[in-house]
Amino acid sequence: MKNERIYKLVLTALMAALSYVVFTFLQIKIALPGGDATSLHLGNAVCVLGALLLGGVYGGIGGAIGMTIGDLLDPIYIVYAPKTFILKFCIGLITGLVAHKIGKISTSKDSRHVFKWVVIASICGLLFNVVFDPLFGYFYKLVILGKPAAEVTLSINIAATSINAVLSVIVATAVYMALRPVLAKSNMLPRLGKESACA
Repeated sequence: MKNERIYKLVLTALMAALSYVVFTFLQIKIALPGGDATSLHLGNAVCVLGALLLGGVYGGIGGAIGMTIGDLLDPIYIVYAPKTFILKFCIGLITGLVAHKIGKISTSKDSRHVFKWVVIASICGLLFNVVFDPLFGYFYKLVILGKPAAEVTLSINIAATSINAVLSVIVATAVYMALRPVLAKSNMLPRLGKESACA
């Protein structure tokens, strides 16, 4: 495909916009003590989908930018924007690393092999988030923001993050497996080469 880098940048921007829209407008917000909130959303599914399509770096950047903008435009979440950027970028990096460097889904023609590694990569990226989002959030609230409600909200954050992870694995896998043959047939599936360590 000609202009591969431009195509990846356009898709990264599309993933950023999509993750923003899904996170901002399709979330179920749960109020927490101390004026905080958490939410059930599929923004992470878009981040994982981006990493499966574009590799870890581009996919992670797309998801991180979209959900960070969502945080910046929400008075409740605005203080968590730096945390969001770091964690969502890491979801993309981990998913891309497992899917493309270990599972080699971008070069495989075996749909069962691709499906297996898409599921494994999605679980790895989102399992990272299930562990580190609540922990990072706890220390961020306690140390940086000085919020005493950090302990009270920890278990609720773990539950919400776990539900988001399960739903995101299912949705990202289903959408990727549906998109992959269509993009491959039309020669629009990005080729992931050596230009990115986590592509």
